Order: sequence, then structure tokens, then C-alpha cells
Amino acid sequence: MRRKLMILLALVAALSLFLVACGGNDADATEADATDATVTEADATEGDAGEEDTDVAGGEGLTGPISVVTREDGSGTRGAFVEIVGVEDADGNDATVGTAIVGNGTDQVMTSVMGTPDAIGYISLGSLNDTVKALKIDGVDATDELIKEGSYPIARPFNVATKGEVSELAQDFLNFIMSKQGQEIVAEGYISVDDAAADYAAAEGLSGNIQVGGSTSVSPLMEKLAEEYMTLNPDVTIDIQSTGSTAGMTGAIDGVLDIGMASRELTDEEAAELEGLVIARDGIAVIVNNDNPLDDISMENVKQIFLGELINWEDVK
Repeated sequence: MRRKLMILLALVAALSLFLVACGGNDADATEADATDATVTEADATEGDAGEEDTDVAGGEGLTGPISVVTREDGSGTRGAFVEIVGVEDADGNDATVGTAIVGNGTDQVMTSVMGTPDAIGYISLGSLNDTVKALKIDGVDATDELIKEGSYPIARPFNVATKGEVSELAQDFLNFIMSKQGQEIVAEGYISVDDAAADYAAAEGLSGNIQVGGSTSVSPLMEKLAEEYMTLNPDVTIDIQSTGSTAGMTGAIDGVLDIGMASRELTDEEAAELEGLVIARDGIAVIVNNDNPLDDISMENVKQIFLGELINWEDVK
């Protein structure tokens, strides 16, 4: 009997030790699981913190490469922008960075900037809409009033040009453009050049066709002027071709066009063969994507960006 009791006590002791051992392992496992969870949570927090603001430097601006968007060769807007901003080499030639995206016309530039968060480009101020954002230049807004008073620095003329003796019909259209009615149309989206212009005196019995071509920036304004002129003179048709400023001047020189359009000053060679007339003034807006937090940029930084000397947004000051 005594022997059986001793065996029973030994079994109870062994079972107790087994249960304690199992309890210890469970506690260790629970503690390890808690530790792992803490580490995992810390890692996740650290990871989230590391990923935050990858596109925004200190919450103030974009970081990373700048996508430059420019106009095509021959564009009056490009010619004026390059000259005014100083995007030129030592010989005065266009030195726009070779990696720039080229937009053939205002709409393509706006579409590229609208669809590219890190893009910067430039367009006629008269074409600006809410799909992109215009930057201040050295703290000055791109507005008609500030362009007219000379505060906004990137501005240019809208020119038309003719060669030799102008037809009666073409001259009458030019008279309309420079009249009170024509300049009021100009002032709807651009800057008029004659606020004291006289009323348009419509000639009688005018009929025929006028060929106009050139700058894609001047074309929207010319279309509005032509529409009103043809309303007043229903037997006249005006065909407008948007081919670029250089093509417009060449067409006028060659006699293919009655009137050429240029959104820049005429070159010395063009002026030697053509008679230029400023019909309006326009600003060139430097534009970025609407999600870009930048609102203001220096003229020097604009120049450096388009020369390819400034390539990252975080370096824009």
C-alpha cells in the first residue's frame, strides 16, 4: 500500500511539472507575439513616415525632375518667350533644353501640362483657362492691367503684316480691326492698343475673299474679328489658317496670304518686305499643373528651367 502511494505522488509531481512547463511556453509565446506585434506596428509606422510627402518637399512644393513643355519651332509664342526670358545661347539662338516636350499649338501645351503633375510650360494669356495654373513672375500676376502698365514682364505684341499695295477688301478688314468695334473685341480677352479708336464705317458693296494665316495664338482673336466683320459684310468670306508666325510672315511675303499673323515682333528680314501693324498686346503665362502648390516663380528660375540648368523642383527658390 505504501508503495502504491509513493508511485501516485510521483505521478502527481510529474504532471505538475509538465503543466508548469506548458504554461511557461504559452507565456513566452504570448510575450513573443506581443513583441512581434509591437515591432511590426513600429515598422509600419516608420514605413508610412518614410513614404509620406515623397512628392512634396516639406509640404511646400514638388520634388523630383521638372518636365519642360515648349512650343514648336516657328511659333511666335516660343520666339517671344525665348527672347523675353533670355532662353538663348551666346549668339542669341534659341537654347531651349533638348529634352523639352514639344506642343504643336497652344492646346497641346495646355493638355501636356494638365496631364503631367511635374510639368511647366507657357501659353498666350488670352488662352488661359482653369485646366492649368498661371504662376506669378517675381510676385506679379499675369493680368491685362499689369501688362498694360508694364509690370508683368513676359508680354508681346500681336502683329498682322501685309506686303505692298493692299486690296480694298483687306484694307477694310484692317480698318475694322483697328476701329472701336474691333478693339472692343480685342479687349474681351487681350489688351487693346487704341482705347480712343473711331467707329467702323462700313463700305458699301464689298464682296470677295480674304486669306489670313499665321500664329496659332493670334488665330482665336482673328476668328472673332472675322466673324463680326462678316456679319457686317455678308458677301465677304475670310479664311484663317493657323500655321505659326513664321509661316504667316512667309505666306504674306510670297503673296499666298493677304494678311499674315505673328505673335511676336517681325524680324529684320520680315520687316524689310512687310508692313507690320500691332492690333493687340498679350501676355505669356507660365503655367503648371493645378496640383502644383507653387504660386510664384522668379524670372531667373524660369530662364534656368528652360535652359536645362535647373532640373529639380526642390531647387526652385
